[in-house]
Amino acid sequence: MSKEPIALKEWAVAIRALAEGRQIVLMRKGGIVEETKEFRLESPSFWLYPTYEHQKRELLKEEAQPALAETLEGWNPEADLADIACFAEVAADIEVTSQEQLDRIRDFHIWTDRFAEERLKWKRQKPLHVLLLRVYKLDVPVRMPILESYSGCKSWLRLEGDFTPGGMKPAVDDERFGQLVKQIERLLVG
Repeated sequence: MSKEPIALKEWAVAIRALAEGRQIVLMRKGGIVEETKEFRLESPSFWLYPTYEHQKRELLKEEAQPALAETLEGWNPEADLADIACFAEVAADIEVTSQEQLDRIRDFHIWTDRFAEERLKWKRQKPLHVLLLRVYKLDVPVRMPILESYSGCKSWLRLEGDFTPGGMKPAVDDERFGQLVKQIERLLVG
């Protein structure tokens, strides 16, 4: 398992759902300031870097909204440290181009249909990447300084400084993970 210090920025509430095994899905189109202007998978494995600023309660299913409130409880926009608590390996990167495909996996993630639709429609000519992730939760999160270079609407970060993670465990057991991947792939690609 590669531990190179590359991280994907994602809503803290989504990382929490991944860490708790409530989903294995992320949806990506790319950040506004991406060099390529679209999402590209820079590494088959990466750390998950929590973001808080753009999380929106109304874009989460009702049952996921309490988790958003809980992630925001300890967050301070003036903080100078972030906790990295999860590592992910990509099991599949599926390009989705239709609302019908997204509708088929609505039960496999925390977002509303509106969120999924908005992600799909943004930069309409580009596909939406549905990532199926094998997530590992660190036994003890690693505290990292929040650097100016980490800010902005971009997907990927190179983590700087001393990054020494300890032990970790899978968020979902092997059997369940395999079942979820097969089920979601079947729904998206047949």
